This record gives sequence, structure tokens and C-alpha cells, in this order.
Amino acid sequence: MKSLKFVLVALLMATPATAQDKMSVILDWFVNPDHGPIIIAKERGYFTANGLNVEIVAPANPADPPKMAAAGRADLAISYQPQLHLNLHQGMDLVRVGTLVTTPLACLVTLANGPIKKVSDLTGRKVGFAVPGVQEVLLEAMLRHNGVASAAVQKINIGFSISPALMSGQVDGVIGAFRNFELNQLDIEGMAGRCFYPENEGVPAYDELIYVANPKTMNKDRVQRFIAATEMATQYILNNPRESWDIFSATSPELKNELNRRAWLDTYPRFAARPAAMDYGRYAKFEDFLFTMGAVPAKTPVSRLTMDVTAP
Repeated sequence: MKSLKFVLVALLMATPATAQDKMSVILDWFVNPDHGPIIIAKERGYFTANGLNVEIVAPANPADPPKMAAAGRADLAISYQPQLHLNLHQGMDLVRVGTLVTTPLACLVTLANGPIKKVSDLTGRKVGFAVPGVQEVLLEAMLRHNGVASAAVQKINIGFSISPALMSGQVDGVIGAFRNFELNQLDIEGMAGRCFYPENEGVPAYDELIYVANPKTMNKDRVQRFIAATEMATQYILNNPRESWDIFSATSPELKNELNRRAWLDTYPRFAARPAAMDYGRYAKFEDFLFTMGAVPAKTPVSRLTMDVTAP
């Protein structure tokens, strides 16, 4: 009897209390304040509490995350609502399963003391972009809204080098610069930026950052638990923004600087408090916009673009 008790105790000690399901999440960029709920969920143990072991990966190329999710090389990817619309027309198997940032962040940025005072001043100038496809469409819509032909502006792929390309004079403006990040970066460098907001220049409002997955291969139960964990993290952030910043910035020495501190303050109010919730009209309007722009050959039904993973 004593030996049996010893074996049972040994087995209990060797067996984890809760099995952790592995998930991989590909970020859209290097880790920054935009990813607050994901990092806080990991650091505060919300993923663990939901039975998840989440691997967070930064991409080598900002255009890669949706491709990796569609190919099954990642369970989830961080992408952009406008990009999702285009990806589906490119034949990628993707669907939006949650929202990370509920408002547009991208804007067309120029130097405040430069020659570009209005969008039409970009005629004959150079504009840089980081993500092919979606940012080019946003730029074209803004140009069209201001009476500028797309061909009148030279577009240059600058990758991750957004602020440096603008500050060095490589380009006269950048599309896809984030108002919570690049504007602060320019200000810290002593070069104030001017932001032209897409939603004020002919582009419908949209969800900036979303979670996408392959609907054919995703594990819905795990995705539900991931969304639940990030919702818990977002509630914690909204209730404790200063403490959340301390936790977030402590995860890497590279995050503990003035730029990220400012970006955190500008970003956290925009996190989706209900990440599973979706705005049907927002997705329908943006698909209509892309069709009108000639960016897509036909309209994709909203039911194909997004889903509520919490629904039965």
C-alpha cells in the first residue's frame, strides 16, 4: 500500500496541472506598443490561464505574416483590415478572427517644415511605402480625393525604414507611417511631422490591426481562448495603463525609451476592448471602397471576410 501511494504521488508531481496547447502568432512588425494586449496576456499569465503556450514571432518582412497564416506556418497573424480584403482576392485562405486596434493608425506623413503643405503638393514627388498593395491603394485614394493622378507621384518601397527615409530626403512623404509611432519618432529627432489622415482624405474608417487565420486549418477552440486572453489583457491595460507600461517595457531593454513610452500613451486607448466583436458595416463599406477604386474585381461577402469565433 505504501509503495502504491508513493507511485501515485510521484505521478501527480510529474504531471502538469494543466496541459498547454501551443500556438504561434506572427506579428506585423517588430514588437512595439501596438502589440500591448499580446505581451501583457503573456506576462500576466492570461494565456497560461487559458491553457495556451503562445510563441510570439516578429517577421523578417512586414508583408509575410498573412502569407504565413494562409500557408499554415502560423496559427495566427497580425495584419491590417485593408490588407485582408486584398489578400482574399489574391487567393489566400484567410479570415479575420479578432481585432487588436479598432481605429486607423496609418497616415501619410511629410515633414512639417517641408514643401508639402497639402496632399496635392505631392505632384511630381516621391512617396515611400512599407507594405505593397494596401498602402499603395490608400495613397492612390488620397491622391484621387485631392485631384492628383496616381502616375504623378513616384512610389518607392522603403520596407521598415519609414522615418529614416523621410528624414534623409530619400522620399518626400511616407504612406503607412503610424500616427502613434513615426510622428513621435520625428518629434524626438527634432523634425516635426505633418500627418494627413486617410479617413479624412477619401478612405473609409477601418480596423487598423486584426488577427487573421486560415479558416480551413485553424483550431477554433484555441483561437477562442487566445481572444479571451487578450481581452483580459486589454481590460487590465485600460484599467492600469501605467502599470501595464511598466510590465510591457520590462520585457526588453529596447522598449524602455522615450519613443515607446509616448507611443504607449497614444496607443492603449485604441485597443479593442471586445476583440471578438466585429462591425459588419465597416467591412462592407471598405469592400465597396476597394471595388469602386478598381482595386478588386468583385465584392467579397462580409461573411467571407470576418467571423465571430465566440459564436456557437
